Amino acid sequence: MRKLTGEFYNRDTLTVARDLLGKRLVHVQNGVVRAGRITETEAYIGRMDKACHAYGCRRTPRTQTLFAPPGTAYVYLIYGMYHCLNCVTEAEGEPCAVLLRGVEPLDGRAEMALERYGRSWEELTPRQRRGLADGPGKLCRALGITREENGAPLTGDVISVWDDGAPCPPIRAGKRIGIDYAQEAVHFPWRFWI
Repeated sequence: MRKLTGEFYNRDTLTVARDLLGKRLVHVQNGVVRAGRITETEAYIGRMDKACHAYGCRRTPRTQTLFAPPGTAYVYLIYGMYHCLNCVTEAEGEPCAVLLRGVEPLDGRAEMALERYGRSWEELTPRQRRGLADGPGKLCRALGITREENGAPLTGDVISVWDDGAPCPPIRAGKRIGIDYAQEAVHFPWRFWI
């Protein structure tokens, strides 16, 4: 296995969004490792994408992390209750990122099950197991990712992405989810999944 470097993220956002699929997202918290295989992503390009928080290169306290070096974690809160994890891409100063929308649980499933459902992995129904981390808020909750990780390097020891050599199934593409306000950007086929 090899950890992805900053060079991996310092590329075209749509390419990174596809290339993250099948990779292993790892979060280490209090010595506990939780990991999942990335199954769904969405690309956001601030310069021209009305669905991006930094559309038109708008800098605010919330979006400042989007302008960070490639390979930085951008974690924000939606609806006042759900965290979402993004990987900052492209050159520093260009507000681009890839939202991680879902993972397949691998390591730390017991901790994920307790965090999401208050039950052991063995007690979960098949539906609960499938839905454990199949949305951006569920992913962060299951892996214990919060605003504390905002600005953290994805090449560090706390949160990282690894290539374990697992083959990636065929990739599908379509419209992004939950951005009805984004005018023409609603139709960009920038969601990718396996």
